[in-house]
Amino acid sequence: MNTLLLRLTFLALCAPALAFAQTSTLDKIKQSGTMTLAYREASIPFSYLDDKAQPTGFAYEICEKIADKVKAATGRSDMKKQYQAVSSGNRIPLLQNGTVDIECGSTTNNSERGKQVAFAINYFYTGTRFLVKAGTKVDKLSDLAGKVVVSTTGTTNYQLIRRLNEGQKLGIDLLGAKDHPESELMVETGRAVAFAMDDILLYGLKASSQNPASLAVVGEAIQVEPYAIMMRKDDPAFKKLVDDTVAGLMKSGEFEALYKKWFQSPIPPKGINLNAPMSKELQDNIKNLSDKPAT
Repeated sequence: MNTLLLRLTFLALCAPALAFAQTSTLDKIKQSGTMTLAYREASIPFSYLDDKAQPTGFAYEICEKIADKVKAATGRSDMKKQYQAVSSGNRIPLLQNGTVDIECGSTTNNSERGKQVAFAINYFYTGTRFLVKAGTKVDKLSDLAGKVVVSTTGTTNYQLIRRLNEGQKLGIDLLGAKDHPESELMVETGRAVAFAMDDILLYGLKASSQNPASLAVVGEAIQVEPYAIMMRKDDPAFKKLVDDTVAGLMKSGEFEALYKKWFQSPIPPKGINLNAPMSKELQDNIKNLSDKPAT
């Protein structure tokens, strides 16, 4: 009798998860009338909080346009949008368990993550470089041999530096921080010589720091990788809607206008211009519309 009761209890606990697993994102949103968008709090200029503590950014704006398409596709003119802050560590689990429906951040589209989630058409390309105090000479990773380097836990950058450090036996003391601002602070306070991260995020952190001139982004780019909006796996209808939205922005020229707004114009909160020209990889992807992951 006890065994039967345990089995019934187990099935009851699993039922909500099984039901969710069989529900497409569009059906889920149509039934609930709510779409939840995940954002990052400090991934400038992709997804971050402005001076009024409201989410904003390049990726955030793209996701807002996707949400408009979802509203039309579901026929829910009363659809509500909710916003959920996520971190490098919890963004995938919160997407998988249905807490959020789409992730609008600065997530690298790679093969390993592709086993857990799906990615839309790539909308940015970046390489790992280093944020250091101005005047610190770092041209390549080996210049940091035997020194303290920090990267944000749960990122591909942390994994990359750890792998290269071990493979090249550089003796780098690699530290993990909970988020990008903490990593930046460790460099500013001298607890780490360099912060390894996607170069465009480093430019954003530098531009928004209290003293931008005290910091520098240096080094040759390591392993150029694409960013893409993240969704749940095995949901072809929703992926098509997201891909079609991104493709439409790229074909219409609206994507380039958004790029100029966030990468080549003054942006909040300090009105600093990142002056980051569009990479050749991104220009090519606007023509080819690929969701190909990094290896």
